[in-house]
Amino acid sequence: MIGRRWLGYVAIAIGFAILCAFFGLWQWDRRNEAVRENDQIAANYDHSPVPLDTALPGPRSFDASQTWLRVTMTGHYDVDDQLLVRNRVHNGQPGFEVLTPLVTSSGRAFVVDRGWVPTGNAQDYPDHVPAPPKGQVTVIVRLQGDEPHIPGRSDPEHTDEIQSVTLSDVAGKVDTPIWSGAYGQLASESPAPTEAAPLGWDRPSADTGLHLSYFIQWFMFAAGGFGFLAYLMVQEYRNLNQDDPEERERALERQRRRDARPKTDADIEDELLERR
Repeated sequence: MIGRRWLGYVAIAIGFAILCAFFGLWQWDRRNEAVRENDQIAANYDHSPVPLDTALPGPRSFDASQTWLRVTMTGHYDVDDQLLVRNRVHNGQPGFEVLTPLVTSSGRAFVVDRGWVPTGNAQDYPDHVPAPPKGQVTVIVRLQGDEPHIPGRSDPEHTDEIQSVTLSDVAGKVDTPIWSGAYGQLASESPAPTEAAPLGWDRPSADTGLHLSYFIQWFMFAAGGFGFLAYLMVQEYRNLNQDDPEERERALERQRRRDARPKTDADIEDELLERR
């Protein structure tokens, strides 16, 4: 019975199981990443605000573990160097995020993402960008890492629009030196603006449930592959030994057990169709 054909089937089942295990472990890694992200959000999102110079002692300072950490600083907004980040979607609606440098007493500016504004009704540009508070303002932001440059895309020339929050590109568009390791999503500002501010962000949360479900499913698929192989082997054995008296007796016993089971609606329907 164990010939080349069956060795091939076994090899296919093993290969299928390895493939399923690969995807299952990949989903497990994704789940662990989501768990770590949620732990980081829980640790940093509501953390007491840390002074900017303490959190980022150098202009290029930033560690990924600081993502979502609340940081406070005081300065004045430089509206003349304000930039708009294109292709930002909120609830399915296209729009822009508003980046406004906050110039601190050191003379260096920190890039503040003040929130989201929708694309205009008649043009690919906001109808209105709310102004930030004038004069000295104290802000609290949540740190975000520098975004990578989008391959194949360039910023529109002679405009205040950019494709991503790539701080090296932002630095070339503003007159004041900036912190280039991180920027911040606005959490609060004092004094408050005189008009409605751009739309802020909901508290983030990484979903772990689907990854765990997919992890289990992939290993069930792997087990199912071996189960199907075992089924084929049993059927092959029965076909090859159908003339054996012991196998015939076992086949009759299986048939008696099937006949003794209560008939389902599908069984009754099949019998009616056979009588026609």
